[in-house]
Amino acid sequence: MSNPLIMKLEHAAVLNDEDRATLQRLCSNPQYLEKRATLIQSGDRPENVHLIMSGFACRVKYMPNGRRQILAFLVPGDFCDLNVAILGAMDHAIVMLSTGTVVNISQAAVEELRTHVRIMPALWWATLVDEAILREWLVNLGQRPADQRLAHLFCELYMRLALVGLVKDNAFTMPMSQEEIGETLGLSTVHVNRTLQSLRVQALITWKNHVLVIDNLPRLKAFAGFQGNYLHLEPRTA
Repeated sequence: MSNPLIMKLEHAAVLNDEDRATLQRLCSNPQYLEKRATLIQSGDRPENVHLIMSGFACRVKYMPNGRRQILAFLVPGDFCDLNVAILGAMDHAIVMLSTGTVVNISQAAVEELRTHVRIMPALWWATLVDEAILREWLVNLGQRPADQRLAHLFCELYMRLALVGLVKDNAFTMPMSQEEIGETLGLSTVHVNRTLQSLRVQALITWKNHVLVIDNLPRLKAFAGFQGNYLHLEPRTA
């Protein structure tokens, strides 16, 4: 079975067999979690780093009135903050959006990874891409209308999941509910539903039984104004 972490990091560095074996050992004991399981709560004092191996998770902030804002999607191959042990306490929660498997990695193991001359730059790349995605999400929320906002999110997920081999025939699993998409994009569930219908009518996407099909990726990218450069998938030349 392909390892999503190795597939992801190989876009940032030329890894050798020893590097791959090191990363494979890191992922050797995944834990199965149910949908809505909490990986870490706001206020926790973090010790270990979580690595998503399968399924979806999210960063989330809960409001006093019970509402919440989803701040990021975490997909297979994503670390939940490599430097998390530096923090005194977590300022947000990390929750599973689907069933999945997660690896708990000690800070000692993370520090050992940083001694590998090819793995270390790839870890920095992953952290910088996480920050770039957050910046793009801010632009998405603040500047794009609802239909472009949703189309942009679909384009991003397509690219991120294709990176780890989870797109087939322009389709991928998308386990989020319309309510959770609304909590991500600052839209009501009714508005999300109408926006999905609009994208369907334009023959851009099909979404059924938690499987999203991108019917016309070039048109969807053009409609969303999706550039994709913030994902930094093109390796920097020497």
